[in-house]
Amino acid sequence: MSFLKISDPASARRLFLGRSGGLVLTGTAVALLAGKDALAAKAGGAAPSDVQILNTAIGAELEAIAAYQLGAESGLLTSSVLDLAVTFQGHHKEHVAVLSSTVDKLGGKAVVAKAKYNFPVDQLKSQLDVLKFAAQLEQGAVSAYLGAVPLFANRDLAKAAASILGDEAMHWAVLRQAIGLPPVPAAFVS
Repeated sequence: MSFLKISDPASARRLFLGRSGGLVLTGTAVALLAGKDALAAKAGGAAPSDVQILNTAIGAELEAIAAYQLGAESGLLTSSVLDLAVTFQGHHKEHVAVLSSTVDKLGGKAVVAKAKYNFPVDQLKSQLDVLKFAAQLEQGAVSAYLGAVPLFANRDLAKAAASILGDEAMHWAVLRQAIGLPPVPAAFVS
């Protein structure tokens, strides 16, 4: 993967939805799965596609944990930025714990972290580079959760994903501020 530059929401959603145990899904494919399984989700129960969406989210969260670890171990971060990175990594770990537990409760098997992620290590030469990389990953997560929330057959799962979306949006805003950009670039997130 080269240095990520996610400029449009559709690309960010594809990036997020395309990561789950090596399974590549487009937003359209996930939407079709959700529509196909919606009848199986009567009475607010979870559909098989809900487990797939959750596993996609877990895969992206695991990647975020690895990315923050890379940043933390880079030696490029000041102590205050390092503390922030470790805090955000902790949030992602909490997301994984809850999402994985939910997948297990739904009878699925949660995905696990990849042995290695293909991060643009050669392009991370300064604290600013690390912050920009993290901000772009968080922007992608915001956009992906925004796209995933309406796909859940189980509305409680949609609410939980929306809660994580809020956390990802706060991460993105804080990172934008650290980079020197307006923390909230627009009145609406897409």
